[in-house]
Amino acid sequence: MGINTYHILLENYRSIWKNRLLPAGNKAPEVILKEAIMRELLDENSHPRVRKPLNAKYVSSAKRILESDLSPDSKIELLRLHIEMLELLNEEI
Repeated sequence: MGINTYHILLENYRSIWKNRLLPAGNKAPEVILKEAIMRELLDENSHPRVRKPLNAKYVSSAKRILESDLSPDSKIELLRLHIEMLELLNEEI
């Protein structure tokens, strides 16, 4: 995927998770998006006592994406990135 594609996907991600702070700094849109998805899957935006397991968090993220008003292509790409990040996290466990 090109940098423009990641920029669009990042904007789509921001439209679904409106209250998420995604500090950019000098990072590329790809890095920002992948870091945000990792934090989402690890449920780092929740208090440690109420965090959901990894697979449960993936399911809730997937539902949120599928129920959004994004184009089908954007939904597929965001889901693909979520799966990619989930697989990386599962390898680390």
